[in-house]
Order: sequence, then structure tokens, then C-alpha cells
Amino acid sequence: MTENRTGTVRRNAPEGKGKVNRAGKGGNAASNGEAERLFALLLRFLKSLPPAGAVLCATPGGADAATLELATPSERLRVDARVLLQAARRGLIRREGPRICPLPEASAFVARHSAPEPDFARPHRDLVETTISIGGETERVSRNQSESPLSALERLKGRAGEAYFPREAMAAGERLHADFTRGQLQPQVTMRFEPRLGTSVKGARGGVADLSDSAVAARLRVNRALAALGPELSGVALDICCFMKGLETVERERQWPPRSAKLMLKTALMALHRHYSPPVKREMRQWGEEGFRPEM
Repeated sequence: MTENRTGTVRRNAPEGKGKVNRAGKGGNAASNGEAERLFALLLRFLKSLPPAGAVLCATPGGADAATLELATPSERLRVDARVLLQAARRGLIRREGPRICPLPEASAFVARHSAPEPDFARPHRDLVETTISIGGETERVSRNQSESPLSALERLKGRAGEAYFPREAMAAGERLHADFTRGQLQPQVTMRFEPRLGTSVKGARGGVADLSDSAVAARLRVNRALAALGPELSGVALDICCFMKGLETVERERQWPPRSAKLMLKTALMALHRHYSPPVKREMRQWGEEGFRPEM
């Protein structure tokens, strides 16, 4: 027992307890560094592991050896046993006898952690390179095909292998969606911070008076397009092209038979294409004096 300056008595801590181990912080730093090294080795191993997997070779140290050897069709991989254990605990690999195969989650794991900063949305994107024309100039851009149901519908094939939805039908659907967005018809579920283009009176209800001329024109185009489709086809075009609902969702909500929504959507988009690009009417013209009659 010892007495401090305030006169209170305290007990000495038993040997080995109550003392701060300075090497503990250093040990934590060392363990963190080892964890980072194993994580880097895990990423390198998953990148090198082919989709068909690799065969576990027999090592002189037996199954408990620190380093294991895997045989692939092109090379041999030497991997730490702790890396394999970590990959198995994360659900990234599976073992089929002597063969170790990657699971589908392995590619998403590598894509998410290979970037300088973790991009958790990258595995859920389907990016493709495409060309667009802006102001008469063509530019290469990246397009996310999983952004809207229309992008996914472009990949549907018919019985003969052709695209189920023609290109002009997809263009008509994208045009309807663009006018729907410009007209600000999408319901707002969060606060809007952009400045208003119109002036509003305090206490008054927002309406057409608060919209810009471009938004009003876009709403008129949407109304004309839906009127051209009629009540039979306008609903499915509005649900899929504007409200971004899937085909299965539309079939469930409207109680349609399975695989019938894509047929109704194709009919609606082709009618919408004829509305946007009506066929040219040929007029018969003739020149002659008054009372002229052609000879039969």
C-alpha cells in the first residue's frame, strides 16, 4: 500500500495487472499492418484465380502448411493458408474436393475494393461505351444499362435472335421519358434546393404558373403523346417509360398474364413512334386549265 499526496490510500496493482503495456500499441499497429497485408494478398489471389478454379496440390508440410500451392491451367499459385481461410469465411470461394472455385460474389468483391475508394455501386452497374451526338459533334460516353427498365429491355431477343423491341420503339420510349422529366411530372419525395424559375405568392399553391416555358411545353407534349396512345396503351407506357416500373411489376399490378406486358409495351411504343414520326402523306397534284379532264 502507498500513500499519495492527498492522504488517501490506494492498493498497489498486482504484478502484471493495471499496468499499461507500451508494446501493446505497437502490437496493435503490427496486427493492423498484418491484416492489411492479408487483405491485399486476398485481392491478388482472387484476381489470379480463374473462373474454373484451381486444384490444391499436396505440399510437403501437409494440410496445415502455412503456404499452399494451387495448380491452374496456365500457372501455379502459392497462397497463404490464412488467405484461403479468410476467403472462405467471406463466402468468396468454395471447395469441391481438391478444387477451389470462386463464387459469383468474388468478382463483385474485387470490383468494389480494387478502386482507390470503395465504390459500392459499381457491381450494380452495367456500363457500356456508346457514341452520342451533341451540337453536331460525336463523343464517346459511358452508359449504365441498368439505370432504367428501358435499357434492360433493349437486350431482349426474339425467337430468331433479333431485338424484340425495334430501335425506333426504344427511341420513342426514351423521348417520352425525357419529356416527362422536363415537365417535372415525377413525384418529389425529398426537399428541392434549386431556385425557382417562377415567382410564387406566399401561401399560394404551386402549379403551372411556377413552371418554366420549357416545362410547360414538355407537359403538353406528354399529354399529346398519351392522348395519341389512347386509354388502352397509355397506362403501360406511362408505368414503364416514365415511372420506371418493371414488366413483372406491371403484370402483377394490372393482373395480366405472365409475359404479356412486353407485348403490350411493344405495341404502345410502336404507336408512340408513329405519333412522333407520322408517315408522310403524298398528295396528288395536277396541272391543267379549268374544265380539263384526262383521257381515259
